[in-house]
Amino acid sequence: MNLTQKTLLAIAFGLLLPSAQAADANVATVNGKPIKQSLVDYIAKDATARGQNVDANVRSVIVNKLISSELVVQEAQKQGMDKQPDYVAKEELLRRELLVNTYIENFLKKTTVSEADLKAEYDKFKQQVGDKEYSARHILVATEAEAKDIIAQLGKGGDFAKLAKEKSKDTGSKDKGGELGWFPPAAMVKPFSDALGTLKKGQITQSPVQTQFGWHVIKLDDTRTAQPPAYDKVKDNLKKQVQQRNLEKMLSDLRAKAKVVAN
Repeated sequence: MNLTQKTLLAIAFGLLLPSAQAADANVATVNGKPIKQSLVDYIAKDATARGQNVDANVRSVIVNKLISSELVVQEAQKQGMDKQPDYVAKEELLRRELLVNTYIENFLKKTTVSEADLKAEYDKFKQQVGDKEYSARHILVATEAEAKDIIAQLGKGGDFAKLAKEKSKDTGSKDKGGELGWFPPAAMVKPFSDALGTLKKGQITQSPVQTQFGWHVIKLDDTRTAQPPAYDKVKDNLKKQVQQRNLEKMLSDLRAKAKVVAN
């Protein structure tokens, strides 16, 4: 039976650390150390949630795995491995990770995303995507001077595709003559898409366009009307975006209320 990382953490902490829960029945003892029924039940519940059929045989497998892991734990403790600095640090990090993940899971369960929230997010998404797609090509260089020189060469009849192959730093498009294919404005950084919006079919930017990637010379090959993806196709991703914003706000609120002193 495969066990998830979460389940393995539960096993580790259930065996190594004192439980804050009330005592429950034991399914076995190993050198006098009890293995609790509640731990077996948790692992079974986790496996069931992942679609596994947990019958008596599977429960027996779980118990045997816990017995095996307890034997190793006891031997490691005899050798003092649980006192080694690296182990103590890792144990603390695992505790933190487990508690953070549990808190986030509970937060997301309580912070529901309504259909109205998702529809509003979809409206914003459609505005960002727009109703137009561009087919364009570009030449990316390191300096404004290089970009101006390329614009001057193009003004004298230079071949855009040839210059892109010779001079562009964009390895993904240079061998295709700078061709970027079809894309919505939102797919490009704002200075790039803003420059495209000023061009007509066949035109080339007459001034270099600067982005965080360098300096661009851009040619608009064509435009076409675009339809955004249907709501049902992007609904799940939109929900994740809303949840991510909720998580970021939660963390921001916690920071705002906390007294944090960096040493």
